[in-house]
Amino acid sequence: MKIEQINLPKNNILPKNNILIVDDTPENLHFLSNGLARKGYEVKCAISGSIALLGVSAEIPDLILLDIKMPEMSGYEVCEHLKANEKTREIPVIFLSALHEVSDKVKAFASGGVDYITKPFQFEEVLARVENQLTIARLQKQLQQQNLHLQALNEELVQSNQELEEFTYVVSHDLQEPLRAVSSFTQLLAENHQSVLNAEA
Repeated sequence: MKIEQINLPKNNILPKNNILIVDDTPENLHFLSNGLARKGYEVKCAISGSIALLGVSAEIPDLILLDIKMPEMSGYEVCEHLKANEKTREIPVIFLSALHEVSDKVKAFASGGVDYITKPFQFEEVLARVENQLTIARLQKQLQQQNLHLQALNEELVQSNQELEEFTYVVSHDLQEPLRAVSSFTQLLAENHQSVLNAEA
């Protein structure tokens, strides 16, 4: 089964972020994709980890809902592959699983997940956690952009200070010659004036 595009209903809802759902249970895919599409999200689905990785390589989603227990490749492995790739490591991954043990949740977070939802789940909970993680991701991007902007401003300030120091040095050097000339001329006048005074005395 290839990645499936879920089209939004024609109800004037503007598309929001795009979400990839990875689950080997068609019922879960249908339930989540329909619910998220109705909320205005662009949704794609994959029934295996390998299909998900292929889809992500073609188009990077804003968030991934990822099942853990799947054939061939577990959700843990999928997440580890994503985090090992510089292009995909920043994608928020929310795990979906029927596993309730603390050790399973710890492993999910250790592999790079940002949240963990246990099955059976309510759509309202999934939606709230999705929106929360998307908000966090958006704020992190804004912070990174602000840091880059501040870094650029700091570099400009350093450059301006260097140019100011160079200008000050040049001006100081250029003024020294006229000042020395004035000083020498003043000294010469003083000596001549002193000679005239001595002669008159």
